Amino acid sequence: MKGFMPHPNVLDDDLADTELIRRVAALDRKAFEILYERYRPRVYRYLSSQIRQPEIIEETVDDVMMVVWETASRFNGTSAVSTWILGIAHYKALKGRARAATVDAGFQETSPAEFNTNSPDAYYERRELTDVILRALDTLPPEQRAVVELTYYHDLSYREIGEILKCPVNTVKTRMLHARQRLALLFPADPSNN
Repeated sequence: MKGFMPHPNVLDDDLADTELIRRVAALDRKAFEILYERYRPRVYRYLSSQIRQPEIIEETVDDVMMVVWETASRFNGTSAVSTWILGIAHYKALKGRARAATVDAGFQETSPAEFNTNSPDAYYERRELTDVILRALDTLPPEQRAVVELTYYHDLSYREIGEILKCPVNTVKTRMLHARQRLALLFPADPSNN
């Protein structure tokens, strides 16, 4: 998969994800290209919240999409295609984090252009806030961090998160509760706001 670059004009928004998976299961490369282009950015965003090294993120995205290609016939439709793919990404992220822990690389720099602002001050304030949030998320156990990120960064429901993490909805809720409690200790409420 390394270096696989589908044609930019293959995105076909009219094809439903379930139809694409059905076609991928039949080894339709064009359908896979469409699915790859559709989900690559979302999988990359999820993995970049779990893994800090860009080269490992790229490899892991390719690993995820290779699993989609190889196991599309096992998709049974009991969840959304996006939930199924992010579930694969979640488990690949666990391996990617272990691999990333052995690589000595710095935090990925974010350019001012990525924040869509003309103000250098706003850029640096936003970057500082992002760094603080990432450090806070790093203090959470992986199960809690996954719940927080899937909820707030990927806008998934607790039911979808339960499917991805292969746990009951009540477990997802409990993990979120504990994550919020831990984060609240890091970010105490400002007493002047009372």
